[in-house]
Amino acid sequence: MEPFKNNISLELVDLIADQLDRHMPAVGYGFDRADFTGPVLAVLDGLELKQRSSLIADHLHRVLPGDLGDRYHILGSMLHPAEDLTDQQSDDQGITGWGMLPLCDLVGRYGLADFERSLDMLKTMTRHFSSEFDVRHYLIADQDRALAIMGEWLDDPDHHVRRLVSEGARPRLPWGLRLQSLVTDPAPMLPLLTALRDDESEYVRRSVANHLNDIAKDHPDLVADLARDWLRGADKNRTRLVKHACRTMIKQGHPGVLAAFGLNPPELNLSTLDIATPVVTLGPDGALEFTATLTSTGTADQALVIDYLVHFVKANGTRAPKVFKGSKLTLRPGEVATFTRRHPVRPITTRKYYGGLQALSLRINGADVGWAEFELVV
Repeated sequence: MEPFKNNISLELVDLIADQLDRHMPAVGYGFDRADFTGPVLAVLDGLELKQRSSLIADHLHRVLPGDLGDRYHILGSMLHPAEDLTDQQSDDQGITGWGMLPLCDLVGRYGLADFERSLDMLKTMTRHFSSEFDVRHYLIADQDRALAIMGEWLDDPDHHVRRLVSEGARPRLPWGLRLQSLVTDPAPMLPLLTALRDDESEYVRRSVANHLNDIAKDHPDLVADLARDWLRGADKNRTRLVKHACRTMIKQGHPGVLAAFGLNPPELNLSTLDIATPVVTLGPDGALEFTATLTSTGTADQALVIDYLVHFVKANGTRAPKVFKGSKLTLRPGEVATFTRRHPVRPITTRKYYGGLQALSLRINGADVGWAEFELVV
């Protein structure tokens, strides 16, 4: 797989220059191609993705007219005219896809002088490539004003625009500027998220779920209460949304979220937690194998979500748990169930293993139970 930065290429710079050469003279402005491309091409190859985007945006800002009305007319003329942009790439007809990254960056960073016109430009651009990173400049500058404008997009016929309301305002959007005001107080977003929760587009609903997952990192009890409220009378789509929104809290065993899904504190006895592989060797065939035996002590059927935690040794010698999905089951009063797993322990790029005494425990409906240890040989 090619690095993302290669999407902002020398060829793309030439395509952008072609569009500038075509559309700037049409509204009375000259364009010196070499003056634009020369400084960009001289350093582009040594830069990473966001640096490449910022470089092109800075030089677009330099060569385009300062009047934002004329500037946005030119940018709008540069957009690819295709109706279906699903797999469309930038070409001699116009810019779309990854080519939009520097164009959106330009409007995000340099358009604050005309708040409404710039947000309207980002609304137009998001159909070609999400403007989620760029509306954040406006939310930081004037949150109330930006949300009032974005709130008017809730009924837009284009699902990309509706998604931008949620995704652009995510308080902890990966790769995006942090919206500290919404990290501190997410209340202004709740009416907008509620309006989008039953959107016809899965693309929009998934954004709402991810937005709530962001909020849950700072306000877990608020999201737990919201989950309980949204699950009342929910159809399968909204239920799926809430479950995805609460995925981190479910893994953490948050009692309020578990109760919202009908998962109450477990009434059971863990009679055995047996590790069949007391010594595990890191390698392609390495695996931790274990069995747990559970007996219901409740007087009614219990819905149980059983996850397991492997407490890996860290570089400093302490142990830190990592939660892994287990299974779901229902236990009748007095019923006995066996839970067995084979967990691969092999080299992966996302974890460095350290030898020594590791440990295993279970998390059942949010309650941590059991403890057993095994040796890992690295």
